[in-house]
Amino acid sequence: QVQLVESGGGLVQAGGSLRLSCAASGRISSISRMGWYRQAPGKQRDVVATITIGGDTNYADSVKGRFTISRDNTKNTVYLQMNSLKPEDAAVYYCNVLTPARLYWGQGTQVTVSS
Repeated sequence: QVQLVESGGGLVQAGGSLRLSCAASGRISSISRMGWYRQAPGKQRDVVATITIGGDTNYADSVKGRFTISRDNTKNTVYLQMNSLKPEDAAVYYCNVLTPARLYWGQGTQVTVSS
């Protein structure tokens, strides 16, 4: 089992920045990839960014150049630095980890961007 605890969401003005954190505990050694997804009201949950254990990253086109995903393996934590936020970035952001057995999801953290 893997447990995920997210933090860092909140309210920010358009153009501002936020940093999300997701700390993993439990069977850490089985994690191969960590990532962030988001879901706005009435929309499906979409990938924002992912990072593999080797450090390879992947981003949704809509956030490229503005968001940066990183991980601290010593703290078993993945981060999402979000800059130049836009109203359309507002959503509940979910941390996600992939193990050989299954996907795990965090509880979600709300990001609100005011125009």
